[in-house]
Amino acid sequence: MPIINSPSFDYIIIGQGLCGTWLSYYLTKAGKKVLVIDKNQAFSATKVSSGIINPVTGRRIVRTWRIEELLPFSIHSYKAFENEMNVELLKEISIIDFHPTLQMRETFENRLTDEQEYLHSLNDDAYKAFFNFNYGAGKVSPCLLIDLQTLLSAWRNQLGKMEALSELEFSWSDVIVHNDYVQYKEIVAHKIICCEGVAGFDNPYFKNLPYSHMKGEAIIASIEGLPNTSIYKHGLSIVPWKDHLFWIGSSYEWKFDHTNPTAAFRQKVEAFLTNFLKIPYTIVDHIAADRPANMERRPFVGLHPVHSSVGILNGMGTKGCSLAPFFANQLTNHLLTGSEIYADADVKRFEKTLNREMK
Repeated sequence: MPIINSPSFDYIIIGQGLCGTWLSYYLTKAGKKVLVIDKNQAFSATKVSSGIINPVTGRRIVRTWRIEELLPFSIHSYKAFENEMNVELLKEISIIDFHPTLQMRETFENRLTDEQEYLHSLNDDAYKAFFNFNYGAGKVSPCLLIDLQTLLSAWRNQLGKMEALSELEFSWSDVIVHNDYVQYKEIVAHKIICCEGVAGFDNPYFKNLPYSHMKGEAIIASIEGLPNTSIYKHGLSIVPWKDHLFWIGSSYEWKFDHTNPTAAFRQKVEAFLTNFLKIPYTIVDHIAADRPANMERRPFVGLHPVHSSVGILNGMGTKGCSLAPFFANQLTNHLLTGSEIYADADVKRFEKTLNREMK
């Protein structure tokens, strides 16, 4: 029988993607003892993501949700991580947005008057040596580009040094949830927090949340002579990657038979690059993953309304680079001081659903 007054850990965290990384980072900074359970996978959603934080979105080119808070917080959090871990993660960058149609050019130009902080006109002459385009281009700036592979690797190494990482396969059958503590095998903790990405779809405590599977594919290519100082967008995006390569993508598939790379996507990207580029390219890799999105396009953050020793930080969708550090910090503060989580992110907005599924 475990000694409840002396838990092995303060928090067990399932998963070390963006959410699990940032939550364990903030909790350890607050002096809490954590155990992160994560079986290392080559192609998780975070590992194949481009790492872009874009302040505007959609065909109407409007600001993303809460970007006024998220962008400065992201800059601060990634820079702090860089300094503490002695790594380079953050690059401030512009998106060169090539207008695919005359209508989209007119939309961009009309938005310039109202959105002068992030949208800018552009002399596109410098890009004619690299690209074929018909309707000009605008610039979106500032944007951020995050080296997610370095982030995950650096923090995983740190967790290992702190003896705070388990790479065993996690199973809910090994967990006993009590009102004020949880037991995982022989380990006792105050709470268990679910940051398990797509595995959350089968989580017995949160499985009825409005999750949505969303497959993403990307091509990694070498593009001879293309400057890696900007992101180039023309339907698909060409994003500076590591080792002087470029990430090209991404697809957003809501219905799919498997999570492996497909010939159809590779053919689509090859046609895109052949038509768009004036310079040679070589495809060197093709990656894909299932990503945890949700129908509301708002994250799931907080504690279960009935089982308060079980929490969640998940469902970030395509905005994970900005949402994860912000809401990991908010959840940390909630766990430590009881401070409020934003109502449109707090998982308690699904209280009736979560109460019903546990009966």
